[in-house]
Amino acid sequence: MTLGMDTSYLLRLLTGQPRELAEKALMRYQEAIDQGDTFFVGDLVVSETYYALQHHYGKTKDEAIGALLRLSDDDAIAFSEGVESALALPDLAKANPGFMDRVLVADYRGRGQITVSCEKSFRRLPDTEVVM
Repeated sequence: MTLGMDTSYLLRLLTGQPRELAEKALMRYQEAIDQGDTFFVGDLVVSETYYALQHHYGKTKDEAIGALLRLSDDDAIAFSEGVESALALPDLAKANPGFMDRVLVADYRGRGQITVSCEKSFRRLPDTEVVM
């Protein structure tokens, strides 16, 4: 079975806070793995986690991306193709457009859609239209 992670659960696994709840989350993770289950982390959860790590836990962009990148190495955890492709980019924390912008464009592109934006930096991405 594939289980979908929500933001609160993923943050417990990544931060270990609060300790008691994080321990329970980790136990549930291990139970799932022992049963042969896997996890999927949706784009909204990735986005919320990325920003929460920075704004509520004081992590840098590099640290937040690094935490998600380490998860992507776990065979029991899957991300969307857009997240996977964005995480594969070098110097992602300094990229402009940024991490979540690239995930958004990849999601739309995967649906056969063009992204319409008012951000000049989107001109660097495929299948985008910039309104200026």
